[in-house]
Amino acid sequence: MTRIGGTWQNWGRSASVRPVRVERPRTPEGVQRAVIAAVKHGLPVKAVGAGHSFTGIAVAPGVLLELDDMQGLVSADVGTGRVTLLAGTRLHRIPGLLAPYGLAMENLGDIDRQSIAGAISTGTHGTGAGFGGLATQVVGVTLVTASGEFRRIDEEHDADLLPAVALGLGALGIIVEVTLQCVPAFVMHAIDEPVPLDDVLATLGERVAGSDHFEFYWFPHTEVALTKRQTRLPESTVRRPLPVVGRWIDETLLSNGVYRVVCAAGQVVPALTPPFSRLAVKLTGDREYTELSHRVLIQSRTVRFREMEYAIPAENVVPAFQAVRALIARRGWRIEFPIEVRFAAADDRWLSTAHGRASAYIAVHRYWRADPTEYFGAVEEIMGEHGGRPHWGKLHTLTAETMRDRYPRFDDFLALRDRMDPDRRFGNRYLERVLGA
Repeated sequence: MTRIGGTWQNWGRSASVRPVRVERPRTPEGVQRAVIAAVKHGLPVKAVGAGHSFTGIAVAPGVLLELDDMQGLVSADVGTGRVTLLAGTRLHRIPGLLAPYGLAMENLGDIDRQSIAGAISTGTHGTGAGFGGLATQVVGVTLVTASGEFRRIDEEHDADLLPAVALGLGALGIIVEVTLQCVPAFVMHAIDEPVPLDDVLATLGERVAGSDHFEFYWFPHTEVALTKRQTRLPESTVRRPLPVVGRWIDETLLSNGVYRVVCAAGQVVPALTPPFSRLAVKLTGDREYTELSHRVLIQSRTVRFREMEYAIPAENVVPAFQAVRALIARRGWRIEFPIEVRFAAADDRWLSTAHGRASAYIAVHRYWRADPTEYFGAVEEIMGEHGGRPHWGKLHTLTAETMRDRYPRFDDFLALRDRMDPDRRFGNRYLERVLGA
C-alpha cells in the first residue's frame, strides 16, 4: 500500500516528518520493490517500526516504509533455539510466538512496544550484569541493500560483518528478517523493595553481582531507591504471580493513571512534584512474586515522556549518579520522573554502548510537555566526564567527531557503510550528525 502526504511523528513527540510518500509492504519482496523504486527516483528510504526512538533516527523525508504488516514467525528450530522473525514484529508479540516451542528471549528491556528490527538497530537493552543488549541475541539478519538485493549475514555468510549489521542504526540497509538465539523458557523470582538510597549506593557492586538482574529507580526529592532484583528459575518452578487487583492498582491506577495527572499538574504548579515523589516511593515498589520472564521484565508505561540515557563504565556509576543527584539539588529543579540505573555485560557489537566494557546505564526523563533541554544538557556533560556513550535511540547532542573517540570500531563501521550504501540511500539528518555527512 502506498499513500502520499501526511505527517509521521514518533511516540515521544520529539521528531516528525512529512515524507514524500509512505509505503506499507507486507513481505520482504515488497520492501525490495520499494527500495528499488525509491533509488530509481532518487529518494532516500527509511524503515520505521513502532516509532519508540526519541531521536530522529527513523525520520524519513523521502520514502517511509511502515513495517507494521511484516510481523510474525518465519521459522523456529527447537533443537538450536534459533528463531527467525519478520522485522516488524513487535516485542510484545514474541513471547506468544515462542511459547509453543518452549523458548524465550534471553533478556528484554523494560518496554515491549518496539519492533524487533528497531530495537536491535538502536541498541535497546535490559538490565543484568551477565547479559548483553538485544542485539547480542542476533545470530543472523536478512536485509535489502541499496542496490535492491537481498543480503544474508550470519555465521555462514559474511560472519565478520554480523557485529556491525546487528546494531546498524538503519544505515546499512532495510532489515526484513532477524534470527535470534533464544533460550529455554524460564520464570523469574522478583523482589521489588524500597531501600535507603545511600545504602544502595554504598553496596551497589554487591547488589549487582548478587542477582541475575538488578536495577533501581530514584525519584529526585527523595532519599529512597526503588530496587528491583530478579533471579532466573526453570520454567517448571511454581509461579506465584501478583494478585490481579493489586497489580492493576500498582501499574495502571498509580503508576500510570494518577502519575499522568500529577505530571501534568506539575507543569502548572512545580511545587507539587516533590511531595508527590515522596508519596510515590511510599505507595509503590514493595512486592514479591514469581512469574514468566517477560511478565517480570516488562513494565507498562503509558505516560508519555522524553528520555536521555548514557552508558558509562560500570565502575563509574556511583560518582556519575552522585554528580547528577547534586546537580538537581544545586539547581533547585523539580524533576517529576525518576532516574533509572541499569547494567549490562560487555559485548562485541561495533556500535553497542557496551562495546568492550561492562556498562552501567543512567537514564533521565521528563514529561513530554516539559522542556528537557537544560536538564538533559547538564546531565549529558556529567556523563561525558565519566566516559559516557549515548543510547542511539534516545535524546543527545553528540556528533560524529565525538562518537569516534568513544567507539573503537567507529571508523570500521563508516568504511562498511561506504561499501554498502555509498550514496546514502538510507541516510537522514540524524545519521549525518552522528556518523558524518
